[in-house]
Amino acid sequence: MTAPAKSPASLRLPPPSQGWGNILWTLFGLVALAGLLAACLVYTAPPLLSDWQVRETAHPVADARVTDGKCSAKIVIHICDATLNLRTSTGAVARRVNYVFSGFHVGDYSIRVMADPARPDLVTTDLGLDRLWNRTLTFLAITGAIAAIIVLAIAGMVRNRRAASGGL
Repeated sequence: MTAPAKSPASLRLPPPSQGWGNILWTLFGLVALAGLLAACLVYTAPPLLSDWQVRETAHPVADARVTDGKCSAKIVIHICDATLNLRTSTGAVARRVNYVFSGFHVGDYSIRVMADPARPDLVTTDLGLDRLWNRTLTFLAITGAIAAIIVLAIAGMVRNRRAASGGL
């Protein structure tokens, strides 16, 4: 009777050494992704959060205007920006909103300005309120994907650096 053959030990080779150019490009990419994540948090999150606050009590406002409104589509992601102007008894309210949502749509969007009478500073649109769940899920998916890419890239850089220096 012969003894079973031992399986060979696996050998882990270190990654090829990376020059400073590769490291700088990687860091540039991480900074760019961090900028995208920051832009999502600064421009898209506040209107999304305030729309959740007024979703039940917002009503159309007759004396409001939309200025600088535009939407663009990238495959199935729609990005709409608008400035909403509203006159109240305490003064004028101007608010810039940014909506990011997903879906298939061809053509223009028509919107109505909506506001909660108790909180007119959180002026919004029916487009934003109608797509509130879509906007929320799209926001979570995009920011989650960007954050995951950043974390995984940093973990890969650390792992490659350890492997190149001889540590496992």
